[in-house]
Amino acid sequence: MIFKRPNNIFITAKGSDHHRCSQFKAIGALLLASLLTLTGCESINQLGTDLVELGRGVAQFDSFDPEGFKGGLATDEPHAALAGRDVLEVGGNAVDAATAIYFNLAVTMPSTAGLGGGGVCIVHDAQTNETKVLEFLAKAQQSGTASKRGNAVPANLAGFRALHARYGRLPWAQLVAPAEGLARFGVKVSRAFSHDLEKIGDALLVEPNARKIFGRPVVGGLLQEGDKWIQPNLANVLGSIRENGAAALYRQPGADNFAAAVNAGGGALTANDLINFKPVWRNPIEVPLGDISVHFAPPPAAGGAVAAEMLAMMLDNRRFNESPPDVRPHLIIETAIRAYGDRSRWMRPDGESSVESFDLVSASRLAPLMSSYNPDSHVPASSLNPAPVELREDPSATTFAVMDADGAGIACALTMNGLFGNGLIAKDAGVLMAAVPGSGGRGPVSLGPMLAVDHFTNDFFFAGAAAGGVTAPTSLISVAMSTAVNVEGLESAMQAKRLHNSGNPDIVYYEQGYDEAAIEALIKKGHRVAATPSLGRVNAVGCLQGLPFDPNSCEAVADPRGYGLGLKIDQ
Repeated sequence: MIFKRPNNIFITAKGSDHHRCSQFKAIGALLLASLLTLTGCESINQLGTDLVELGRGVAQFDSFDPEGFKGGLATDEPHAALAGRDVLEVGGNAVDAATAIYFNLAVTMPSTAGLGGGGVCIVHDAQTNETKVLEFLAKAQQSGTASKRGNAVPANLAGFRALHARYGRLPWAQLVAPAEGLARFGVKVSRAFSHDLEKIGDALLVEPNARKIFGRPVVGGLLQEGDKWIQPNLANVLGSIRENGAAALYRQPGADNFAAAVNAGGGALTANDLINFKPVWRNPIEVPLGDISVHFAPPPAAGGAVAAEMLAMMLDNRRFNESPPDVRPHLIIETAIRAYGDRSRWMRPDGESSVESFDLVSASRLAPLMSSYNPDSHVPASSLNPAPVELREDPSATTFAVMDADGAGIACALTMNGLFGNGLIAKDAGVLMAAVPGSGGRGPVSLGPMLAVDHFTNDFFFAGAAAGGVTAPTSLISVAMSTAVNVEGLESAMQAKRLHNSGNPDIVYYEQGYDEAAIEALIKKGHRVAATPSLGRVNAVGCLQGLPFDPNSCEAVADPRGYGLGLKIDQ
């Protein structure tokens, strides 16, 4: 087994716990090892009572040994975090918890995770020691139907049903029922969702069907934080999903009924669009680091490929390891510009790659990209080949990550292809529809969850995903960089100020409060800089010394730039 730290390479035999512990501590100063130095979110205890709503009692979980480590999770929305916690506490695995988290998000965060949307997940299964990616993006109809405000084919239900069918442990109905209860009996509007409502504004109230769901029934206007929110039509759909699984939407008569509801709400969908939809299992992009494999979702979740290329370029020839601390921000920016530039070469209009996923991070491909790198000076993005191309990207997405006691992990990124999708509701179904991917920044380009494991020992180390449009890949890597540079835990890394430059425009955006000396150093190297309030939003879980090897080293953190919740379930 090979572990790295500055100026040293340690070669140790497998099977020695003493060597294994000491050597994992040694890699804290290197990028990925530092990425895996995670510190959980241990606060927000008061949410426990406030957020357990009446509907959560719908599912009666089987009894389970309450002692010991159950896992950890981080989400953008607290109700969903508590749903995942409930599942882990009764013995569900990471995919079970992710399934429950998703269906709660479909109720509490339909702005980014409605049943009408789609996404991508990367999952490591502890039983088979395999890591796979499931793509279930909400795409245009194959039937060619269209409406004035086009809607995509719903994909989230198909995705999570496929994940659960392959890896789940608990009964399906047990995972869907709590969300059904929240929709039927009511849930308080969270700060996370109210923030999305504020961004979309009263435009959401133009459609009568949307006004019934997102408007205040008596005083008018949009729902506000703390309002009790009841969605009986959505509850009925979730009830059908609980009983029938994916057949509720993707088999007749469910497909006929749902397509009719979409058309009645002003959208366009046929039963065949639903019946013919299939999630796609893919192999991840892998960046090796000793025995640890860092996996990224491949295109069309293009954000994963950008992050993978950045990591591979920084690790190539020990470049990051041997760079002085004051050069590392420059290195991060220079690799980001080149990764975004290369994206313009391999990404086709449909988001797919013209290059095999495994080849995106090959040395033969990346070496020419970094041949122009100068540690002392910025190379203008316009002079690179290929040069970065400006591309509008949807900043609205939601992410979550889960790990369980067995060492399984999953990270997901979901989107409606625009905040609140296309704004249309499937009539009498209460389901918000996703927009059709296309121009104007709509689509899944920025998605790209990642996961790190040691396949030799079958130990899980990290799972995370980021939202924020074009800044999502650099935000995820920035968390790793902050940990590596400052040898800090994940909570500190999450709080650390971030940098971003996608090359077009060729400007380094930095969060207000970033170290002034570091910014001055970037300016001296020829970078143009501009301050911004916030860059990206990351959710992550992980274990410094591996799971199930050492549960005590495991932590979970939700990004403080959002309003989510990270929980380590350890009783």
